[in-house]
Amino acid sequence: MPRARPIYRETAAAPHDQGSGCFPGFLLPPLAVIIISLSLASFAIQTPALEPPPASARGISPVFTAEVQHWASSISQWAAASRVDPNLAATVMQIESCGDPRARSSAGAMGLFQVMPFHFSVTDSPYNPDTNAARGLAYLARSVDAANGDARLALAGYNGGIGVIDRGEWTWSAQTKRYVQYGWPIYQDARNGATESKAVLEWYSRYGASLCRQAHGRLGLP
Repeated sequence: MPRARPIYRETAAAPHDQGSGCFPGFLLPPLAVIIISLSLASFAIQTPALEPPPASARGISPVFTAEVQHWASSISQWAAASRVDPNLAATVMQIESCGDPRARSSAGAMGLFQVMPFHFSVTDSPYNPDTNAARGLAYLARSVDAANGDARLALAGYNGGIGVIDRGEWTWSAQTKRYVQYGWPIYQDARNGATESKAVLEWYSRYGASLCRQAHGRLGLP
């Protein structure tokens, strides 16, 4: 939404004071301008910028496993390009592939973000990390928009299809419910500045250990 332009009201200048003083009246306005300009310049030099750093500079939370941390700088860049929270993108990667770029599901989903084949063009290389991230995070961004910014519903939409966002949770599949059961608290921990996450540890122990071991070996991590 464009911001309204400020309205400036012109006012009549006060007549110059012809009374006593060290400087003649006609010198006061130029002198005041010089003093104010120097003061503002000094303030600008000493005052740090207040704008938050771009997403690409923020990185991702330390709560994610070493395999996902391997992709940290790339996740930040991909997330910035797709306009999604890098920690939300990392949450999806954690659950989908644990950072294995060659992961493949029994349903045919591929790569880091487990993207289904119909999201790729005929010229795409689905396992290429940049391509896989672009297609997966584009869908995540659509899911976030459809959920009006509700990350919990966006996670459900990413797993079960955007159509589930407008349906009652009782209609969600068991897989989608489980996806949200772990994904949402992982994301909350990451977003809230936690240094570790019980949700990540529980997901790892119940579902992610073999997936992460596979990713660990594929990435050649120590």
